[in-house]
Amino acid sequence: MSGTSTQVPPIKWHLTLVSSHPPQLLLPITSTGTTVLPHKLHLNNVLVFPNLIKNLISVRQFTTDNNCSVEFDPFGCSVKDLLTRNKIVRCDSFGPLYPLHLPASALLASTLSLWHQRLGHPGHEVLSKLVQSSAISCNKRGSDSLCHACQLGHHVRLPFHASSSRASCPFELLHCDLWTSPITSVSGHKYYLVILDDFSHYLWTFPLRLKSDKFSTLSDFFAYVRTQFNVAVQGIQCDNGTEFDNSSSRVFFLANGIRLRMSCPYTSPQNGKAERIIRTINNTVRSLLFRVSVPPRFLVAALSTATYC
Repeated sequence: MSGTSTQVPPIKWHLTLVSSHPPQLLLPITSTGTTVLPHKLHLNNVLVFPNLIKNLISVRQFTTDNNCSVEFDPFGCSVKDLLTRNKIVRCDSFGPLYPLHLPASALLASTLSLWHQRLGHPGHEVLSKLVQSSAISCNKRGSDSLCHACQLGHHVRLPFHASSSRASCPFELLHCDLWTSPITSVSGHKYYLVILDDFSHYLWTFPLRLKSDKFSTLSDFFAYVRTQFNVAVQGIQCDNGTEFDNSSSRVFFLANGIRLRMSCPYTSPQNGKAERIIRTINNTVRSLLFRVSVPPRFLVAALSTATYC
């Protein structure tokens, strides 16, 4: 019995690379973009189709984007650099397809900055402990630069803009503030008043036993300025504390033609010069006391030295 056979015409297989603006699409593409693969490989013009159960890579697109070649053999494929011919990655195949299996070490390759973002921006010490305990895999330390998102996220209020204004003559504006000591000194002083001249930045400090002594101290200081310098104090800058904002102080300032400038509530940067000079004075006082091993109750003695310095 003889049989007949029909010759099947050869089938021409071709792969069409669809650009980011295709004239016609067979699959509903939701978005396009780029992606980064391990071993410094990347893909451009990636088309996203959510219902596709496998990630398909166009060989032509892959070799064009990465300047590489892909060599196929019965056991798998090799990705090689096009210029040096060095092998980038080897992928074995055990089925009818050529899957791109990347080594686990390459997939876990990351930097500390990337883990910092993945884990919700923890601190550097937390990340270091995670790396030491092998809880996360990191083969690149990355840069130690500050995270801009962390700086913004840790702000509890908007930054306060620094002022560049300056008085034009001495005693045109005085910055005043009152500091409370946690320990009463041996002489019975628990507070001290700071007065800073805005023009010369000359500083005066006055230890006080009671907050109520502030008014009489200011009155004596204004009389001292009129007598010794033959000028009058023109303005006072202070915080919103009741030791400055009371009926006695306001009557005194009005009677002497002194402008009272008070910062807004809960806005200490508006009285920043007085706040900073108190910080500087307290740091110097503590350093002096620690250096000679003197207890904090000798605050007043160290305060006069710190003011002079």
